[in-house]
Amino acid sequence: MRILFVLLALLALPAWGAPLPSYELSISDGHFTPPSLTVPAGQRFKIVVRNVGQGPVEFESLPLRVEKVLGPGVTSFVVIHPLKPGRYTFFDEFHLDLPGGYIEAQ
Repeated sequence: MRILFVLLALLALPAWGAPLPSYELSISDGHFTPPSLTVPAGQRFKIVVRNVGQGPVEFESLPLRVEKVLGPGVTSFVVIHPLKPGRYTFFDEFHLDLPGGYIEAQ
């Protein structure tokens, strides 16, 4: 019984260590590039966020319950839980006068 448990645990290891799909998003003084991302529904993924502007930015999404503040020149990431199909908006809280973007889960 113990051997069976160990074998099953070893078979599951590659799934735990598999890298997450990754998408890149740059913010320059409130402007997002690209303004939208298309991701597969039902799968965790990572968004690498780069602040290429002159001032601080805050990547924020209320429907995704995520926010990340980045100083000028800083790169960071957020991991997003599996999404149901749909559109999820995001914005730069420090530049509310500018349009945000969205993630489309398909």
